[in-house]
Amino acid sequence: MASQDFNFDLCARNDLLARTGMTAPGAMKTGTTIVGVTCKGGVVLGADTRATNGPIVADKNCEKIHYIADNIYCCGAGTAADTENTTELISSKLKLHKLATGRQPRVSTACTMLKQMLWRYGGHISAALVLGGVDINGSHLYTIYPHGSSDKLPYVTMGSGSLAAMSIFESEYKDDMEIDEAIALVTKAIAAGVFNDLGSGSNIDVTIITKDGADIRRNYVTPNERKHPAAVYYYPPGTTAVLSEKIVPIAQRKDIVVESVEKMDLA
Repeated sequence: MASQDFNFDLCARNDLLARTGMTAPGAMKTGTTIVGVTCKGGVVLGADTRATNGPIVADKNCEKIHYIADNIYCCGAGTAADTENTTELISSKLKLHKLATGRQPRVSTACTMLKQMLWRYGGHISAALVLGGVDINGSHLYTIYPHGSSDKLPYVTMGSGSLAAMSIFESEYKDDMEIDEAIALVTKAIAAGVFNDLGSGSNIDVTIITKDGADIRRNYVTPNERKHPAAVYYYPPGTTAVLSEKIVPIAQRKDIVVESVEKMDLA
């Protein structure tokens, strides 16, 4: 019968591999700045749009604010595939829950579903989430960590640029802000991550969630527009001189062995 406790059987093997020079694979550093703040009558979420692949900018305008339900949205930091598939799965489960109960899904329900799923995989799903929404109980804002733990706070940040964004929140946040004030604060917090963290960059997306629905403002601010178009270089044929040319038929090459293939008897 399989044990449900922690299993340390492979510790000796891992120690032997480490002593022979093999290092265990480590987690790849990911970059993102995602934030959320509660305000009077709703929740405002924000995210940058840079997707990285190690030191390479893979996508300058990716979307990190994911749909969960009409009244719930979720920002994702970590591995892009993990955040997208995790939020899509929970979104479909919430849809079934809504059809079964005939009621609008609650933000706490989405939080519980996300926590349980991430906890089940022991942190191997690289999805750090900021979940926000409005339901019959008011405005709610959660952070959910890859191991399944969560916090409920009036303002939150996640990702590699979270410290820069948190410095803005801690110095300028106030209770019962108007929606326009919250949008300006979220925009400033994301901009702090964009300009102070190499893993964050490009544009700023904002989503405002109220009891009337969600207002999605894609590329709300574009602080990094290219001022000068990329140069296009064209070199006509013959620009680089051909010094010599030698053509050797494959049949005359000694480093290539041509084997005859016997046809299959289909009779």
